Amino acid sequence: MNLKQLSQMLGLSQTTVSRALNGYPEVNRETRERVLKAVRETGYRPNKAAQRLATGKAGSIGLVMPMAAGHPSDLHFSEFLTGLGEEALRHDFHFVLTPADPNDEVGALKRLAASGNVDALFITYMRGHDPRLEMLKSLSIPFLVHGRSFGTEPDYPYLDIDNEAAFYDAAKLLLQLGHKRFALLNGPIYLDFAIRRKKGVVTALAERGLMLDEAYVSHTAMTDEQGLFAMERILQLDERPTAILCSSTVLALGAVRAINQAKLKLGEDISLIAHDDVLTLLKPENFTVPLTTTRSSLRAAGVRVAERLIGAIKQLETFPEQELWKTELIVRASTGVAPAD
Repeated sequence: MNLKQLSQMLGLSQTTVSRALNGYPEVNRETRERVLKAVRETGYRPNKAAQRLATGKAGSIGLVMPMAAGHPSDLHFSEFLTGLGEEALRHDFHFVLTPADPNDEVGALKRLAASGNVDALFITYMRGHDPRLEMLKSLSIPFLVHGRSFGTEPDYPYLDIDNEAAFYDAAKLLLQLGHKRFALLNGPIYLDFAIRRKKGVVTALAERGLMLDEAYVSHTAMTDEQGLFAMERILQLDERPTAILCSSTVLALGAVRAINQAKLKLGEDISLIAHDDVLTLLKPENFTVPLTTTRSSLRAAGVRVAERLIGAIKQLETFPEQELWKTELIVRASTGVAPAD
């Protein structure tokens, strides 16, 4: 079925049907719903090229993806993209992934914005003092940041979780259980979430007159292998920590392996809290000893990023400029009272 046939079936002009499909505000709600119902029933698919000519919109949102030999892939990002894709599909939008040299992300973003192939951009893996922000603010198309940039004035649209509060609360729980010797298995040191999570731990410890010893901190890619290596190293230090905080359940997977190999009992000899991004293939409740976690869904974040960007493109709904989601602290068996010295 084409647009002409659909409009004839509905008894509406092609212009009215096209405007209803593209979210023009002058089309009333009853007519829009009638058109959308007919689209669902007939399986009509608008011609993207014609739609772009009529609206000036590409129907796409874009992301620059750093790629290079040896550049690590990330399980977490695929979960985020799944949520983004679900929402984009619901609105018949595409998203465009553009590979780029990790040292030329700013240039790649400029080229993608200038190409006319996308109506909006989003960026992720935010760094402290992120150089991409000023360039994005100079563009004439909408953009959204997943995360924030530590040390930078937050005068840009973002969606983030309160990483500092999440790890402050996690550390505070462990302190209430009597723990004094802490270790932190964190993401790369330059990434915003890692900076804020470490800050949360440091603040909680400082309130009890304690310090986080840098020897007990690791900043690595968030893989199970890196979690294993970091935990093995930390367990060999002169004073073994009794409390571990992990920035991901993937890191925790390796850390738990090292703890088991050292014949230590999780939740008794050593307590562990991990951040849970609600990954489909790695659930904290399915660990041999279920993990206490701070939880916030990356898939839900992907859905919300797409919802906000598509909303900005279509100008159908007003969304908050900045959103800071609270995480949920879920206590399970991996945390217990600190062992006696």
